[in-house]
Amino acid sequence: MLYIGIDLGTSACKLLLVDEQGRVCHTVTKEYPLSFPRPGWSEQNPEDWWKAVRTGVPELLEGFDPAQVAGIGAGGQMHGLVALDGEDNVLRPAILWNDGRTARQVDYLNETIGRGRLSQYTANIAFAGFTAPKLLWMRENEPDLFGKIAKIMLPKDYVNYCLTGIHCTDFSDASGMLLLDVEHKCWSRDMCEICGVRESQLPALFESWQVVGTLLPEAAKELGLPETVKVCAGAGDNAAAAVGTGAVGDGGCNISLGTSGTLFISSEKFGVDPHNALHAFAHADGGWHLMGCMLSAASCNKWWCEDVLSTTEYAAEQSSIDKSQLGNNTVYFLPYLMGERSPINDSSARGAFIGMDMAATRAAMTQAVLEGVAFAIRDSFEVAKALGLSIPQSTLCGGGSKSPLWREILANVLGIPLLLPQTEQGPGYGGAMLSMVACGEYATVADACKALVKIAGRVEPDAALAARYEERYQKFRQIYPTVKGLFPALQ
Repeated sequence: MLYIGIDLGTSACKLLLVDEQGRVCHTVTKEYPLSFPRPGWSEQNPEDWWKAVRTGVPELLEGFDPAQVAGIGAGGQMHGLVALDGEDNVLRPAILWNDGRTARQVDYLNETIGRGRLSQYTANIAFAGFTAPKLLWMRENEPDLFGKIAKIMLPKDYVNYCLTGIHCTDFSDASGMLLLDVEHKCWSRDMCEICGVRESQLPALFESWQVVGTLLPEAAKELGLPETVKVCAGAGDNAAAAVGTGAVGDGGCNISLGTSGTLFISSEKFGVDPHNALHAFAHADGGWHLMGCMLSAASCNKWWCEDVLSTTEYAAEQSSIDKSQLGNNTVYFLPYLMGERSPINDSSARGAFIGMDMAATRAAMTQAVLEGVAFAIRDSFEVAKALGLSIPQSTLCGGGSKSPLWREILANVLGIPLLLPQTEQGPGYGGAMLSMVACGEYATVADACKALVKIAGRVEPDAALAARYEERYQKFRQIYPTVKGLFPALQ
């Protein structure tokens, strides 16, 4: 049988056709626009996501028998607010995960409602990217539209609705809304009351591998698939990527160097970071996870290369970096281009280069960008270690993981081995694996991971280089506390 995995990203939708042995038979990518209507705002038209799927799937199936497709599973960008009216029409462009307009609402939730109450209700505090602050913003700034909301959904759930006609979400994605009681896996009535929404406006909750429905006749016709194809609930992108790299059960760890960057630590037991620097979310395997999330990771390198240096030759740009300079760079980079989540929770933070002198080169600044992202991931790594968590190694995925230089930098900044999965297709591969469980190909998510996830490579830290990076990290961590008071004034 064949399975379709959907990776609903921020800039594109990547579709995967996977067989029951986990082989990726075909991939198709469909890009769509991203809108920044005001500084710090980030929006997208949900119709573009569905267009990408309905035009991409027929291309994906070229040369294959559609009757062999048994299931579809999606991993999608988290937190985005999709608001539908009573006839399921989209009310406004989706407000995305990297949108920073909700600083005032976040302050209200964290300071007036209180971090303690939020953590009690949802296991998390408010961050600018979460869905609940966006609802408060919409209630305050677009009251007419807010009053018309019949259903509140997340990005991949809108696609699942288009496929099945079912208003649904899964626990991992719902965890990032600040509306879910994560420990008990149910909607929080207290948070609904705070945000002025009714539970009836929220989608039905499922485990990630559970079947939410089969294809609508019109959707099946457009996609060229049988109506019997099962659609599972899917997962938030980071949980789906963790499944795709085998980071499930107790102690699994995955680091993603995608548009955003994450440190993902899975657990069979529910737990909360008492300082709320790490998110406490449900996992797609039925358990839970702690996650540190930085808003700009590989996107920092994309910005530096494409927008500043006017090149898309990433590898060529990194080839000019002298390996002897690793751990010896005098230039530092703060990677807060869109503000930052974990662990500083500061939507006003911005990117910065510091330490340049007349000897600073283009290569040194490129190296600083790669190192700055690695140092920011180390910040969340340190929080996890302070909680007593042991992280002896981690898998690595995301677009940035394709860079041998970046992998080497990250392994030595963290001081742990990084494992490279044989099939590195991110959330889409995890989505396909979840659909296999939904269709009975595997009994559990853990079984699917054991059978399908293979490690192709390993990056070991070098003791001498790790020591040099330790010294540099201790300097890096002093920069943000020193300059953070400037950011609000500069804006």
